[in-house]
Amino acid sequence: MDTASKAADPRQVQDPAQVADATRFDAQQALAQSFGTLQELVMAARRTLSQSHWDMLSGGSDSEATLRRNRLALDSLALRQRVLVDVRNIDTRTSLLGKSLPVPMFIAPIGNYLQYADPRGATAVACAAVAKQVPCFVSTAARPGIEAVARAVDQPLIFQLYVRGDRQWVGDILDRAKAAGYDALCVTVDRAYYSRRERDLINRHLVREGGGDASHQASLTWTDVLWMKQRMGVPLILKGIATGEDAKLAVEHGVDVVYVSNHGGRQLDHAQASIEVLPEVVEAVDGRAEVLMDGGILRGTDIVKAVALGAKAVGIGKLHGWALAAAGEPGVVRMLELLELEIRTAMGLMGLTSLAQLSPQSVRLVTPVSTGSVTSAYPMYEAALRHGESRP
Repeated sequence: MDTASKAADPRQVQDPAQVADATRFDAQQALAQSFGTLQELVMAARRTLSQSHWDMLSGGSDSEATLRRNRLALDSLALRQRVLVDVRNIDTRTSLLGKSLPVPMFIAPIGNYLQYADPRGATAVACAAVAKQVPCFVSTAARPGIEAVARAVDQPLIFQLYVRGDRQWVGDILDRAKAAGYDALCVTVDRAYYSRRERDLINRHLVREGGGDASHQASLTWTDVLWMKQRMGVPLILKGIATGEDAKLAVEHGVDVVYVSNHGGRQLDHAQASIEVLPEVVEAVDGRAEVLMDGGILRGTDIVKAVALGAKAVGIGKLHGWALAAAGEPGVVRMLELLELEIRTAMGLMGLTSLAQLSPQSVRLVTPVSTGSVTSAYPMYEAALRHGESRP
């Protein structure tokens, strides 16, 4: 069904920020259901967020070359279309670490930004993810804290670790995560140094994800992450792999999931796009571990492209932060619904009935039609900006 045709105009729905806390969720739900497209959701987020908070979530490091390259690389892949196939029934199911997923996507960790988007912070995001049966990564820096987030849901979550202390500190937080019910550990390994995020510096909005002593993150080695897996006793996901060489080392050290990521373009400037790196990582892993990927994902077609190139599931980062700012937990639920609708639509138009039919042959390298901006997937949003609307 075309939900956009029946959706109300989001601008005519009561603004949740102006409603008492007791009715805030109902107002957010009404607003979320009025969104017929992801573009409307992002426009609503931009109207809600201050300039500094928009920049904090949407910006990258230094020249933002990696940030833009993530989108440009995705926009440089075209989908191949087959016709005269019965596509009335489409199977979007996959699995991760032995658990069935209804769609090949998950909520990626985005640090302590969430508390600026909605008072419930990571709790709202986790509740939305569990409602849609989508895996949710919860950051060390998430608020209101890893135990509070875990208590808010009835399904296990995935704990994402920033190392901000010695082995005793790490052991203590891993024990807390295990006691709280987290059933997998994701260690972020592309943060040896905190990058220079110039939007935040110019806005004087200085953020250090995870707090503590960052020098401990800089000292991490393969031996350390292997010890972490043994200490917590759960599957290990290594986030921030950007070369085939490191992917090979990861599986040799017993990593269960190799997570291709460049931190959303927020760490190493002038790095390759995640989607560019994905094929060499998949080749290096050679089926010995599962492969995840994030980086610039804003559309269902982006997810289809990543699965075609070997990702088991694909992380949603900035977009779920925008969804949370637009309409809280219901906004994140609506984002997941719209992404699933886009995935199914794309697969049907490609003549595919299951994810297993996707392969590298499903995409072709083409000349991009965009400039690779952070919002290049949303032409109406960008058109509004060009016409002088600072908050479309």
